[in-house]
Amino acid sequence: MTVIDANRMHEIETRYPEYFHRSFRQRFGGLMILIATLLYSLYAVWFFDLPKLFAEAHWELVGIYLSQWVSYDVQPEFRIGDDGSIDIRYPRFSPLGDNPHPDWLVNNPDGSITVSISGTGGSVTVSKSETIVTAHGVSVPVEVSSGAPKVVGPVPGWMTVYDDNVLADLGFAGNVSISVDRVKIRKRFIGWANFIFDTQSSFFDKPVGEVVGLIVSGPRIKPDQSNLSLAFDDIWNNSEWQHGDVWTKLFQTIVMAFLGTLLGSLTAFPLAFLAARNITPNRLLNQVLKRFFDFLRSVDMLIWALFLTRAFGPGPLAGSGAIFLTETGTLGKLYSEGLENIDNKPREGIKSTGAQTVLVHRYGIMPQIVPVFVSQTLYQWESNVRGATIIGAVGAGGIGLKLWEAMRTNANWENVAYMVILILIVVFIFDAASNALRHRLMGTKAH
Repeated sequence: MTVIDANRMHEIETRYPEYFHRSFRQRFGGLMILIATLLYSLYAVWFFDLPKLFAEAHWELVGIYLSQWVSYDVQPEFRIGDDGSIDIRYPRFSPLGDNPHPDWLVNNPDGSITVSISGTGGSVTVSKSETIVTAHGVSVPVEVSSGAPKVVGPVPGWMTVYDDNVLADLGFAGNVSISVDRVKIRKRFIGWANFIFDTQSSFFDKPVGEVVGLIVSGPRIKPDQSNLSLAFDDIWNNSEWQHGDVWTKLFQTIVMAFLGTLLGSLTAFPLAFLAARNITPNRLLNQVLKRFFDFLRSVDMLIWALFLTRAFGPGPLAGSGAIFLTETGTLGKLYSEGLENIDNKPREGIKSTGAQTVLVHRYGIMPQIVPVFVSQTLYQWESNVRGATIIGAVGAGGIGLKLWEAMRTNANWENVAYMVILILIVVFIFDAASNALRHRLMGTKAH
């Protein structure tokens, strides 16, 4: 066991003062950061009134909207005449087409009509005097022969009685609205209705095998057009899903992002040489250009898009211009900072040979900065594919505008899901391509 005397201890303290005489910040810095974070979190909870916000939020709408992303509904309406007849009607643009005969609707011998409800193990039977709703193992008769619908027996929790209407909420399966002269059923199905062919197509409601047979070797449906061409036209011009318009707008978004990023990089590149202190020793010019870059990037892309749509009208030109202005500021700052951090030795070596300024830049600077500049530009391009979607919602063109139009109706959530999935696929593809190119340029392996 080694014993250290007082002189030796004093010598060690003198040699390593940072370990024996730590400042207040070094000793309590971590604890102070933790306390500050906790205090700020409490302030944020109070400032945004988060307890009230969570308590008053309509969480039930989340489930409704998510269910509509992956499903569709059919809404048959049964109108009861004075003579006891029951007339079945569907909305004008029903997923079942103009002449629906669904197998889940059965005409009974006594004149009543039964609709099976999937997911609840029940059904709805409509007759001239009463409607019987069977769900969750319970059958509830509702009389409709008097002045107002009347529930016979106890009212279950999933049924609500109003003055002139009885509403049966069947959850994801749908709902039933019962009044004296009509019964309206909303029946929900998993999937996307008519995603390939709409109700106006010659191939609508045909089995897959029959469609393939018609396309490959069947007789022509239209004498002046092949079945393959007709099928493609019907898919591309699907009136419900609008595949052609959606894909065109998606391509428009990609072009907007590419054009805006390309023009921004081409503009920022020469300006960055003028803004870099070690390349252009003019402090006034350096500061003016750097503040110009700050101005361009401090105004958000969405704000630029709003300005430009007022100037040039809605369309992809405004979107490309907004990306161009934002990227000129962003890439100009990144490029100039990259130039200021280069190794000056290669540049000075070439300069000492008496080479012209252009050659000094070409051989002393460019080999150092090109991989970094390309990497930064590719990252911004990838980011702008997402940004172009957002600015499209304010009229700058692309799929963002199409997405916003579908969301505003509050009824086409399956179309919203379709476009969101397309956007995600494009972002994933561009992310993978951008990463691969960056790693290839930087000489590293992608993980």
